[in-house]
Amino acid sequence: MIDFRNTPLYKEDSYFRKEYVEKLLFWRDHHVIKVITGVRRSGKSVILKEVCKEISKSASENQISFFNFEMLENEDIIDYHKLYSVLKEHIQEDKMNYIFLDEIQLVENFEKVVDSLFILPNVDIYLTGSNASMLSSEIATLLSGRYIEINILPFSFTEFQIAYKEKFSQESFDLPTLYTKYITFGGFPYLHNIYEKNEAIKDYISGLYSTIVLKDIQQRKKIADTILLEKIVKFALVHTGNLLSPKKICDTFVSSGRKTSSATIDNCLSSLCETYLFYKLNRYDIRGKETLKTLEKYYAVDMGLRFFMLGARGGDEGHILENIVFLELLRRGYELSVGKIDDKEIDFIAQKDGALNYIQVSLSVRDEATLKRELRPLLAVKDNFPKTLITLDNAPVIYHDGIKQLYALDFLNGESL
Repeated sequence: MIDFRNTPLYKEDSYFRKEYVEKLLFWRDHHVIKVITGVRRSGKSVILKEVCKEISKSASENQISFFNFEMLENEDIIDYHKLYSVLKEHIQEDKMNYIFLDEIQLVENFEKVVDSLFILPNVDIYLTGSNASMLSSEIATLLSGRYIEINILPFSFTEFQIAYKEKFSQESFDLPTLYTKYITFGGFPYLHNIYEKNEAIKDYISGLYSTIVLKDIQQRKKIADTILLEKIVKFALVHTGNLLSPKKICDTFVSSGRKTSSATIDNCLSSLCETYLFYKLNRYDIRGKETLKTLEKYYAVDMGLRFFMLGARGGDEGHILENIVFLELLRRGYELSVGKIDDKEIDFIAQKDGALNYIQVSLSVRDEATLKRELRPLLAVKDNFPKTLITLDNAPVIYHDGIKQLYALDFLNGESL
């Protein structure tokens, strides 16, 4: 077993997300399974190690079991019977036992191991996984009411600034400059080692993308058509912030001579969301008070991926900003949907703790016609919940008929809605 008390942190670990670690430590010794999900290389393992290291300060080495199933040395316990035997043998009867299982989705039937261990009163379980299928309906039913999920995203804009400024400590940067670098390089934690080395960054993201496509999608979902999958990725990136459907994408491909079907497109989109490369957002009819079953939006997990896939031609700055605001809202724990009111659309309905906030995102509203267009959907909503317009216009907070206009970079740096 690993003793983390004297384990040096990797260089990128110095930027571990304190709020994620604290959230997990809050649940320490509670009889609930801690499930950490997120795209590959977003920092899940680093966070798991940090939690383990904190726990090891007050727990002995023999109370802790830590396995990363991507490591060859653990290949012999990929079988769930063997894994259960190893873990069960190590459990201390008179003490709390802490079990950390990294990339657990690689163990087929892992839920049987977790379910059996969970029955024991002195076991505290932490899992990570890079594929949403690990929480498929069957597994979620088995673990129902007994787990909490914490989704890890790449660096936020604030975290990126900390990493970038430390990397180039002798230089000073204004917020707009840092934002431009953020949407170019993206937020994968390791990249702070190679900021400004564009070819190295491209190689890193290329390797990450290939790993997800080849290892997590092709092998597991049996999608052999890599060219089609890449076309769908690029299509979703180009049309970030637009309403899409498998049929709409299929019709576009067919009209350009690419044979496919709506079912195939739907399967590919589902796979991209399962690996956390994309997040799907459904529409909600505000007047009808129901979730709509047609047309949704897809947001990328990181802007570095977009820049790598599309280059300069992917520079739709308005939709890039919308994507980044979406990710920031996720980080803050909001449940999100696209708002529909009559024939108008609201970018986000953000819900948390029983309260709503209606949010519109626009690159700039200095033009009066653009301002009126962006305010119109928000003004159509007649309830008393807050309404916010987020823009890249660098100006103090102002209000338009009760609607708060907020500078995007202030919002990304922590200002509340």
